[in-house]
Amino acid sequence: MTLGMIGLGRMGAKMTERLLKAGHEVVVYDRNPEAIQRVLERNAIGARSLSHLVERLSVPRVIWLMVPAGEPVDQMIHLLLSHLQKDDILIDGGNSYYKDSIRRAALLKEHQIAFVDVGTSGGIWGLEEGYSLMIGGDGAAVQHLTPIFQALAPAHDRGWGHVGPHGAGHFAKMIHNGIEYGLMQAYAEGFAILKHKTEFDFDLHHIAEIWRAGSVVRSWLLDLTSAALHVDPGLTDIAPYVEDSGEGRWTVAEAIDLNTPSPVITLALLQRLRSRDAESFSDRLLAAMRHQFGGHAITQAR
Repeated sequence: MTLGMIGLGRMGAKMTERLLKAGHEVVVYDRNPEAIQRVLERNAIGARSLSHLVERLSVPRVIWLMVPAGEPVDQMIHLLLSHLQKDDILIDGGNSYYKDSIRRAALLKEHQIAFVDVGTSGGIWGLEEGYSLMIGGDGAAVQHLTPIFQALAPAHDRGWGHVGPHGAGHFAKMIHNGIEYGLMQAYAEGFAILKHKTEFDFDLHHIAEIWRAGSVVRSWLLDLTSAALHVDPGLTDIAPYVEDSGEGRWTVAEAIDLNTPSPVITLALLQRLRSRDAESFSDRLLAAMRHQFGGHAITQAR
């Protein structure tokens, strides 16, 4: 089948390239003409507009969205509705909130258009390694899209699966990212302790390399940690400021709604928030309180 790909950021472009390598025909559109040009060099078919993209697709049309979560997805669906027909399939492969995906599926069902939510993991490495795909939606639409999923996944029979109805794919990806927060925080804290044990003068990259083979904590995240420490052992060129994509917040909120304790994921999220507080009023106030009740010394601000 011919697939339409809308959104050629780093991940969308890499996914397009993987599909092209697998022999699929992909028609691409992005608001940035330079992004389109880059994938045209990989033998994609360019579209001048959304209507032009739809015209170049075979029926039933299949369009994969890789645009930022939230309002951009709603805006794109609104723009596409006037061009799509009964039995067309729209896929959201971004990090959308699962309740938004349920709402969007209901809207598109009124127009007899199928909606499939695909939680996609793999980042910039997916081109070589394949993508992990958590898929929500109706079975018939998922079955029709199987060749696409098999081309994107690490193998035809692993790394992807239909996990449930509309919203289930993005819910599974949300929890996946919450777990990722906890794993990353544990690695970060462990290596920080090693670094502060100055009397042993640990080579952190060397330790990471040891752990990568045979250790119970070996993982792809550890592989990436080792690569980062090899390039910059002291991480001197990186500011201690950590963003979050929003999925960690959604995971914590869902855990609260479900009365399911998730202290590790919650604390990992709070640590990211703390990293952004350069002024740290709370720490200033803690110092002030210690001075008030115990006369403890205060370090003056510079």
